[in-house]
Amino acid sequence: MKTVVLELATSKINCNCISPGYVWTPLVERQISPTPHNMTGEQVIKNVLLDAQPIKGLDASAQVAALALFLCSDDAAQITSANLSIDGGWTAA
Repeated sequence: MKTVVLELATSKINCNCISPGYVWTPLVERQISPTPHNMTGEQVIKNVLLDAQPIKGLDASAQVAALALFLCSDDAAQITSANLSIDGGWTAA
């Protein structure tokens, strides 16, 4: 990403990275059901997916999309080469 930022800097093209935690998608839903080790879907979410996440909630795809839209806006014109975690505090833990 940093190489792309440097190559495109004079072209007014920004490059950023959005790093979500678990986002409720069909892929994540399939990982929960059928559940391994005789765990309920709620137990898999709580004890496996969100165990290390301080906020204890799956990211909504709408939140990730809103961040992407913001990064495409004029208000984010000076944001480049950033890795933006939207992971409920996972990276802080």
